[in-house]
Amino acid sequence: MNTHPKLIAPLLTIIVGIFMVVLDSTAMNVAVYELKNHFHSTLEIVQWTITGYTLAQAAVIPLAGWLSDRYGARRIYITSLVLFVLGSLLCALASSAPQLIVYRILQGLGGGMVLPISTAMIFRIAPREKAGSIMGMVGLPILLAPALGPIVSGYLIDYVRWEWIFLLNLPVGIASILLSLRWIPKFENQPTTSLDKFGILLGPLAFASLTFGISEGGTSWTSGYTVGGIVVGIIALLAFIAVELRMKGQPLLELRVFQSSMFSRGVVTQWLMQFVMFGAIFLIPYYMQLSMGMSAFDAGLWTLPQALSAAVFMPIGGRLYDKIGLRPLIAVGLSAVTVGAILLTHITPADTAIDFLIPRILFGVGMGLSYISLNTYLMQTAPHHLISRVSSLTSAMQQVVSSLAIASLTSTVVMRMDHHIKSGDTLPVATVHSFHDAYWIIVCLAVGAVVLGLTLRKVIFDQTHPSSGEKTVMTE
Repeated sequence: MNTHPKLIAPLLTIIVGIFMVVLDSTAMNVAVYELKNHFHSTLEIVQWTITGYTLAQAAVIPLAGWLSDRYGARRIYITSLVLFVLGSLLCALASSAPQLIVYRILQGLGGGMVLPISTAMIFRIAPREKAGSIMGMVGLPILLAPALGPIVSGYLIDYVRWEWIFLLNLPVGIASILLSLRWIPKFENQPTTSLDKFGILLGPLAFASLTFGISEGGTSWTSGYTVGGIVVGIIALLAFIAVELRMKGQPLLELRVFQSSMFSRGVVTQWLMQFVMFGAIFLIPYYMQLSMGMSAFDAGLWTLPQALSAAVFMPIGGRLYDKIGLRPLIAVGLSAVTVGAILLTHITPADTAIDFLIPRILFGVGMGLSYISLNTYLMQTAPHHLISRVSSLTSAMQQVVSSLAIASLTSTVVMRMDHHIKSGDTLPVATVHSFHDAYWIIVCLAVGAVVLGLTLRKVIFDQTHPSSGEKTVMTE
């Protein structure tokens, strides 16, 4: 990729910050049992170290766009990194489960704003006609880190100490802050009106409540926590939408971009892809631990084929996006994911971990080609001056969809396992069949994403405005 030398340093700086935060988002998933024993607590309480972090992220993401427009993206980005590093230090020093939960919330408040602000900064730095190639490089941590998180944390838990899950963030975070001060340019503040007071209350409430309710659905979809969270979330979301659409000034999240049919279809395609990606990352290690008796570290190692294939094909996807557009990448990439998911439905109790190799490689190839390309497409179809608001909008919804993927697939496995046992299957056979049912959900959603993605048209920039890239023409 012929990246301008002046872009390399700020882009690498942003990559370091993204990788640190995204890695931490999945690192705790295999640590809860160790923490339960260490703090002599219960699984229900320790699980809130994950839930609290997720809710903090969901609550703060809607604020990222307005804050960066008002006070400057660079300033808010560095402030977010400082909060994340401070939260990491406090987490490592926690002496009880409640303390760790509070510190994880602080960590989530910082980490939640890093990704949307990073995305907005990248699209302000990079030439829009080269956005695909650049995002192919910058997007590596977004797909690699979730897969590597369980491996790193599994190793630290089994062979070092759990505190190092957080202590590792300190040198990386401090380096990221110093690099940001040196290399990230100061962006002009976007003109903003006064704070959207109702939006700042309703937006975080809506996304945090929906994330909480859906996450609780993995345990029971009829519990008071689940129903209450979803009901409050839906009411707050409807009120938030009504307030934002009636705002005469600048709303907290710019929902008017949904007036573009291309953007709307792209967002729905992204939601389907997000479900498929996080569903696969969650389901396969879950099966390996539950049915094959693997340790957390060993199951995590089997995410490497997916991570490495994604690392190889993501830069290729970025370059191809700039040349041929999104549709071919969606067709090939998500078709590979679909084939991989279909192969998983043929896994039997007699199979071994090696039988997951080809499906995982196909998942990595597919996501490498299509995931970042679709994110690039959404940013390019949005008005240039609203990029920070749109990146916050898409990040907030991705948080909800990721929670929905894990919760719904967990409950699917549990309910279908009970069904197959009642139908006469032994426990090992029922376990495999229940996972097959969950994989078929991924297959159907991947096919839906392919069909919808094929309706998206290529973005071509009007050369009469080459510098700003404001005016775009959608063409077949």
